[in-house]
Amino acid sequence: MLIENLKLFLLIVEKGGLAAAGREVGLSPATVTERLAALEAHYGARLLTRTTRSISLTDEGRELVTGARRILAETEETEARIRLGVEKISGTIHISAPSDLGRNQIAPLLDRFIEENPEIAIDLTLSDGYVDLAGLGIDLALRFGELSDSTMKSRKLGTNRRIVCAAPDYLKRNGTPMHPDDLGHHNCLIMRFGANTDQDWSFAIDGQMKTQRVFGNRIANDGGLIRRWCLSGDGIARKSEWDIRADLATGDLVEVLEAFASEPSALNMVYPAGAVQPRRVRELMEFLVARLE
Repeated sequence: MLIENLKLFLLIVEKGGLAAAGREVGLSPATVTERLAALEAHYGARLLTRTTRSISLTDEGRELVTGARRILAETEETEARIRLGVEKISGTIHISAPSDLGRNQIAPLLDRFIEENPEIAIDLTLSDGYVDLAGLGIDLALRFGELSDSTMKSRKLGTNRRIVCAAPDYLKRNGTPMHPDDLGHHNCLIMRFGANTDQDWSFAIDGQMKTQRVFGNRIANDGGLIRRWCLSGDGIARKSEWDIRADLATGDLVEVLEAFASEPSALNMVYPAGAVQPRRVRELMEFLVARLE
């Protein structure tokens, strides 16, 4: 029963409330409350602080989130090894990736991984904004740039350049910018990350990194849509090299302002620091490393 109560506790945290967790598994609010109380009695500590509108984790609750995920991962892996044998892996892997990268590069690799491991299921979250990996129970995430969350570990997969680019048709109609200052006369396609818009583009000018504020009539929080607008000749975009390699190779997009390009950043594989990764997650990590590094 302890294992089931730990699963329910994590579901309460994920769904943000007792009632929502109960609906997910077909339990009444009273039953969910009773099982949470039993868990708190087992550990001798209050795990959640509840109000009429929200819940929040206590310090002990945050500690149990990490511990419960480790316990459940180890339990599931043990069951899988007994049921399927040591040569097979099974279960669901929760993975997150930026929209364009996930759709065009990662999803085909996940398809191959499933073909090789038919007992595996993939739950893929595509998002260009902030994703609470711990809160959503994400096992593994792919992220561009430096790691800022100290509760996460990372493994570098490669480097990534942010490329300022446009369709040849756009450049034919509007001219090619020769200096970052020229972007003030162009329609720029702007990404939004959560509440923040990516309007300050970095460039290496006279040996120093400087930013140029850009403006345009299209803003979106989806990298795939920004790419589509750029391919359609609607403006100039700043895209990750991983997302537009094929477009550059075919000439459908052209890099501009290359002489002012900023230094490359990293493509990282990110995962919770305190968690013991199940074998299925470790296998997927090595699979991706072998094909992306």
